[in-house]
Amino acid sequence: MSTEDFCELDCESLGPLDNVQMELNKCKKTYKALLNEQKILRDGIDNNKEFAKKFRERAEEQKESNENENKKRSKKIQSEKEKCRAIESHNTKQRMEILKIKEELQSLDNKNSSLKKQTEISTAVPERKVVFEGKTKNGAHATSFDVKSQIVYPMEGGTALITFEEEDVAQNILSQQKHLVALGECGITVQAKPIQFLVPGYVEMETQVCSHRILVSNLPIEEPEERILDKLDIHFSRKRNGGGEVEETDMLHDSKTVVITFVEDNVAKPLTDKQEHEVDFGKRKYKVKVTPFLNGKISEMKISNSVCMRTVLLTGIPDIMDKDNLQDNLEIHFQKTSNGGGEVEAIIYNPLGQTSTAVFDEDSPKDSQTE
Repeated sequence: MSTEDFCELDCESLGPLDNVQMELNKCKKTYKALLNEQKILRDGIDNNKEFAKKFRERAEEQKESNENENKKRSKKIQSEKEKCRAIESHNTKQRMEILKIKEELQSLDNKNSSLKKQTEISTAVPERKVVFEGKTKNGAHATSFDVKSQIVYPMEGGTALITFEEEDVAQNILSQQKHLVALGECGITVQAKPIQFLVPGYVEMETQVCSHRILVSNLPIEEPEERILDKLDIHFSRKRNGGGEVEETDMLHDSKTVVITFVEDNVAKPLTDKQEHEVDFGKRKYKVKVTPFLNGKISEMKISNSVCMRTVLLTGIPDIMDKDNLQDNLEIHFQKTSNGGGEVEAIIYNPLGQTSTAVFDEDSPKDSQTE
């Protein structure tokens, strides 16, 4: 047992002074304990303040670090957004290019598909010399289309066309320009001019297979035209021959072929796929060839200037005698070498007040000259 316990037990036996002393000691101890507690509290407060200060400093540093990090993150996000926009723009362009390429591929597929059904005609027309051989057509507006370089030339009144056998003679006549032609006791002065034409130098055509026409070739030569057309009409009208209702049959005389036009569009292709068809002409059967008929249009044409090297145009001819006599006098004059002329191959005179059209064919001895 401690002294304090002993004192507490025996306090009642102690006197008043002793009690006070004991209370005083007790209070001192309590005070001392309070001082220790205050010191501990102050130390704790100081520690807390220091901790709070360090916390605030760390908090400020963290805040500043977070703000810098947020700024970096914002810049990075903005940069990524710009990259995304650039990528999206690039992808949009790529999609447009892909779409364009797909359209071009589709167009090429369609063109290739069309080319399987048609024959493309693209040819360069070589330059050919032409010559007038004395043939004419009635009327100044006669027109024709022929691949054999046939040119229709309207003649004015009071003019003549003269073709020499040799180019040198024609060029000599042109070099003299004006010529005095004797007509008995009098004479006339005519002027020699060159003949020039604008002719196609290059022609390109786009063609497409016609869905309701066929071209029939290898036709019998001995059969008359009307009978050929009738027999072809009958043959290709019958269903058992793969035909259908015929709308029209036309003979192309320049190529000796026949164009057959059907009412329906689905008849022509099976016939051209088969190609050879045996047609009954009564006395015997003939094998004819059926090919697609092409519709064409000129897609490109280049025009060049062509000069007739052997033909000369004479102008300024007055109407002073009948046509035949004046033409004979012109021919006689220009045949004489003394007048600078030479052998005349053809001549035509068109009097004043009259209209005539000259026909120029290809100047080649190997080619036939047709009106």
